[in-house]
Amino acid sequence: MQDIRKALYVGSRSDGTLIQRPMSPHLQVYRYRLSMVLSISNRITGVVATAGAALGVFWLGAAAKGPKAYATARKVTGNPLGQLVLVGWLASVVYHTVGGIRHLIWDAGYRYDKEELNKDGPVAVGVTAGVSTVLAVALLAVAGCRRSKRAKAGKVS
Repeated sequence: MQDIRKALYVGSRSDGTLIQRPMSPHLQVYRYRLSMVLSISNRITGVVATAGAALGVFWLGAAAKGPKAYATARKVTGNPLGQLVLVGWLASVVYHTVGGIRHLIWDAGYRYDKEELNKDGPVAVGVTAGVSTVLAVALLAVAGCRRSKRAKAGKVS
């Protein structure tokens, strides 16, 4: 079966004569591939990582403002929803780093063949999942230990 649609538009040359020029295919023409989704995800996680850094600045501002503001910030970050947001931010930073390393390798001219791209995508997802999980568990364990030590000392917050 042949696609009979013409992906052309009418343009003009510098001398004024009309010509037909090819149009870029629209999103419906492309088949979604893992490498395409990962590249788009790398851009999205860059935005999320920046937003998380802005939240970090607000947290530092609360710490500088005084004990009352810092206690409020700790309540937000100690809340399960706040911790979920922090874990999501951590995962986005890790993925953006892994994706950035992947793009640097491509910019150096390596691993740019179709087969290599298809093999590297699942590896990037696996590395992101593994590193994010290890870091999140470690950070939550440290927070739990600190919370239990404060509870034993009588400083429940």
